[in-house]
Amino acid sequence: MRPRFVADSMLGRLARWLRAFGFDVHYDPAADDHEIVATARERDAIVLTRDTRFPDPPDVRIIFVNEDHVEEQLAQLVRDVPLDLGDARALTRCTVCNETLAPATRDEVWDRVPPFVYLTHETYARCVGCGRVYWEGTHAPRIRRTLARLAGDTGRTGRRA
Repeated sequence: MRPRFVADSMLGRLARWLRAFGFDVHYDPAADDHEIVATARERDAIVLTRDTRFPDPPDVRIIFVNEDHVEEQLAQLVRDVPLDLGDARALTRCTVCNETLAPATRDEVWDRVPPFVYLTHETYARCVGCGRVYWEGTHAPRIRRTLARLAGDTGRTGRRA
């Protein structure tokens, strides 16, 4: 089973990257510690936090993210969860609301994308939750390279996350 996560308010960037890799990450920057724990219980999810005073309930797994930079944070999760990046489904979740993306036609999104994007792209996806439209921009290769690099690092160390 693919792990699910609940990230605290200090880990918004990590939450977006995990979502870009296709992992289910609940993130509400306004949630307090007790709400985060309750959400993790409801979703059978792992809590990700940088709060050294975060509660430690016995029935919820908590991972203290001690790295400062997002790539190092992702590498920490590969080790500590362990997170199988071979199970990643890059660019299949909305980085804003965490819902899944569905294919969309040019005709369906013509009024929701910049004219240059409409003229230069054929493939689109739309979030089933918030309706945000995605296309293969310059960020997509960077996300895939980061994913491949992190997955490759775990392969070279002999660990399979």
